[in-house]
Amino acid sequence: MIESFASHILKAALYLTIIYILTSCSQFSSRPGAVNFHNVSARYNAYFMAEQDMLEAEFEMKKAYKEDYNQLLPILLPMDSVLSLPVKPKLQDAIKKSSIVAEKHQNSKWLDNSYIILGKSRLYLGEWADGLEALRYVYANGRDENDKNDALILLMRAYIVRKDYSNALGVAEYLSQQPLDKGSVRDFYLTKAYLHQQNGEYLTSVAILEETFPVLKKSRETARIHFAAAQMYDRLGQYALANKHYRSVRKNRPDYDLGFYSSMNSLQNEVVLNPKKDLSAIGFDRMLRDRKNDDLRDRVYFTMGLLAEHRKQIPEALGYLQKSAAASKGNMQQKAHTYLQLARINYESLENFEVSKAYYDSALAILPKEAPEYALVADRKRALDNFVNEYTVVTTEDSLQQLARMNPAALDNRIDAIIEQKEKQRIEEEEQAKKALMASLNVNPQNVGNPLMSGNERRWELYDPALINQGKIDFKRTWGNRPLEDDWRRSSRPLRTLTSSNGGTSGDSANVAAASVSVDNGLKKGTVEWQQVHDQLKAKIPLTDAQFAESQSKKEDALYNLGKIYRFDLKESQRAITTFERVLADFPKTQYKDEIYYLLYLSYEDENQIRASWKNKLLIEYPNSTYARLVNKVTDAAGNTGNPVKEYEAVYQLYTDGNFTKALEDIERNLPGYKGTMIEDKFALLRVFLIGKVRGKEAYSQAITEFMRLYPASVYLPRLKEMQELNSLSMGKR
Repeated sequence: MIESFASHILKAALYLTIIYILTSCSQFSSRPGAVNFHNVSARYNAYFMAEQDMLEAEFEMKKAYKEDYNQLLPILLPMDSVLSLPVKPKLQDAIKKSSIVAEKHQNSKWLDNSYIILGKSRLYLGEWADGLEALRYVYANGRDENDKNDALILLMRAYIVRKDYSNALGVAEYLSQQPLDKGSVRDFYLTKAYLHQQNGEYLTSVAILEETFPVLKKSRETARIHFAAAQMYDRLGQYALANKHYRSVRKNRPDYDLGFYSSMNSLQNEVVLNPKKDLSAIGFDRMLRDRKNDDLRDRVYFTMGLLAEHRKQIPEALGYLQKSAAASKGNMQQKAHTYLQLARINYESLENFEVSKAYYDSALAILPKEAPEYALVADRKRALDNFVNEYTVVTTEDSLQQLARMNPAALDNRIDAIIEQKEKQRIEEEEQAKKALMASLNVNPQNVGNPLMSGNERRWELYDPALINQGKIDFKRTWGNRPLEDDWRRSSRPLRTLTSSNGGTSGDSANVAAASVSVDNGLKKGTVEWQQVHDQLKAKIPLTDAQFAESQSKKEDALYNLGKIYRFDLKESQRAITTFERVLADFPKTQYKDEIYYLLYLSYEDENQIRASWKNKLLIEYPNSTYARLVNKVTDAAGNTGNPVKEYEAVYQLYTDGNFTKALEDIERNLPGYKGTMIEDKFALLRVFLIGKVRGKEAYSQAITEFMRLYPASVYLPRLKEMQELNSLSMGKR
């Protein structure tokens, strides 16, 4: 009996001991033993493994990140969900393991750190809402002030990535008043410099970096930050300070590419600082010969091109840039920037618009859509597409009209000279192509036609540039320069096409030669074929009054459209002014006069006296026009929200509510702010409806006609034509 009682006592004591141990190790206990147990368990199990996963993921992302040294390097690497895709399993593991601390070690001092890793992982994966919530939780509930500050620094970085600069600045203001430890000070300064860099405030950014560099250790990351600081000094025009940081790059163990680009940028600045510096002494030839630079030869040529352009040596600059494009070995980022430079020089310095357009096309084809300049290049390319079309019409009609003013004998002689010139050019091109073919095949002229490469083996033509050249020659000999179109071989068109070699911009010969004419191999003056060519060219010249009037109308429309492209698409007010004034000078009775007055009024932004003169001309000559009303109300347009979509929605809501007068007043008051936007014609369409509601059928009919004239390419044009027909029927005009 006593033994049985003792046994029960022992069992009870054992149970009580187990319960005591378990309760003392509870994650909700504040006992020293429990806290120490969970600190050790959290630190050396879940948190340690989560931290390692995060470090490995960040290392892999840094390794995979491709720097574009032609762009401003971001001080901190972007949090890009696309970049994180290859390391997604590691980041998910980091989330899973850091969550264990939150679930099982609530009283651990590593809880805040685990939430920071959890939030950071979610931000890398693009899970912004969950990531921001985790960081805000640390700030609101964290026990350690340093951990709360680290969470806020990361939160600030997330705001910057999302371009929420106001919230990021608010966090920065709060942190600037907090006591930070040494590691947090470094991270805070770098993040704040990153904020101002991304917001375009380069002077503030470099000022912060100057205070940060003393606490940074020598590393590739420090070298990269020096490079970013130097680039910002470049943009500020502080080339001596930029070179100081380019030299610092080389002192901080950069990788080869970073060191190379810092050297190249430093050389550019030396030439800018010392214009008399001998370029041959810089050592470009040595760089080009260095085998380590084989993959960077395109950048060497690119720098040489920039320096040549800086010295106004445009032909040399073009030559170096073309060599840069040819030397590119898979570096599409550099090749895209080379094409953009070529496009810019051809547009700005040479006014060779067709060539510029072609280079923009090439750049856009290889430029990544996520590149910062992609949208700008795409807009420029679309604008130049329209520009080249209108410009070609103007130059063509100018040339044809010059020919039309010649006396008949001189005109015939001029046409014959054009044919001779083009025939000579065609023969020279064929000879050059033959020479290139023979050089590539390295055979005698007698063997040019033999496509056999070795024995009975024939190379496929699309792999053999020599055979491609031979095919081009054979095609040209048989068919001429055919445009890309259907039925190009039909028997009713036996004559071949002559095309201008300079894009139709060098006077009458270039434009007339753009017509379809016949040139046979060995074409001789006095033959029937020659006369056919002569007659076809002459048929394109506006010799009758009706033809000349039609040519004038084409030229007027094209010049007017060119002015609008300059004003709204290319943002070149001065060229727009010149073009609009040419329309008024060449066509005093132009149908676009009231709108041109208005556009000239808008274009003279900084010359109030000239601006006022165009306003007065508009009000005197066209007092009842839409543009006269706009010019009186343009000063009220500052009330726009800056968001055309929201403006449209607000006006449309007034329309649907039946408040037609207020809606029409708003849309006419703010219309200048919509000029050049993607939905300008949509505003104009709504204005037509409102005029019909407020001002009656006569004004409605006039508004429809005006819309059709101003927006001939609008998608709403078919609808307006139907409205015009219905309005004509209702007014008894049929």
